[in-house]
Amino acid sequence: MAFKNDNFVNTIELGRAIKRRREELGLSLRDVANVTDVSASTLSRIENGTGKPDADNIARLTGWLDMPIDRVMNKQSASDVEPVIYYPHEATPEIVEAHLRADKKLTPETAKALAELFRVAYKEFSKTGKR
Repeated sequence: MAFKNDNFVNTIELGRAIKRRREELGLSLRDVANVTDVSASTLSRIENGTGKPDADNIARLTGWLDMPIDRVMNKQSASDVEPVIYYPHEATPEIVEAHLRADKKLTPETAKALAELFRVAYKEFSKTGKR
């Protein structure tokens, strides 16, 4: 299934999520390709921000990420409000990131930076049991 997704899917955000999860799991592009049935070259292009995946690949990748597809959807206008929806299977860093991205007081760059800071701190403190 192919469609022009430039206006609907934030492929940069999808690529970041894939790379982050792949690195967290210690997987190569080929490993992810074998699991998702999306070619390694397509995955590489998406991670680098140059790929434009079709609807089937978007569905496969968001499924592998265990991420709701709305997390990679672009808003239709600047006045659209991005609701924050909780999905029980999502890890705390993804939920926090969704809240930060929905915060209209933050620029997208600031929200991304804060989300990454939280992700690093959460990983460090949750694995060591520190408070």
